[in-house]
Amino acid sequence: MTKPTSHITPYFTQDQADQVRAALQAAGRAEGYASLSDLVVAATMREVKRLQRKHNGGRVWPGVPAGSVRPGRRTRAETAASEDRP
Repeated sequence: MTKPTSHITPYFTQDQADQVRAALQAAGRAEGYASLSDLVVAATMREVKRLQRKHNGGRVWPGVPAGSVRPGRRTRAETAASEDRP
């Protein structure tokens, strides 16, 4: 039995989205990615596992229900602040 899926929508800049699609088209099949979702999920879960190792002793965090995290893109002020960092 497969687990139910949950929908999360990441936001990419146009250049980022173009590169994600290009990577999938150029190497996705050879790397085992059948779809854009396969690629995005695999990359995201690699980063989640890295964060678990770094910040949670390698343990899985308890799940957080939908609606608990702020949705959407960063504000202009947040984007500007992150661009000011070295």
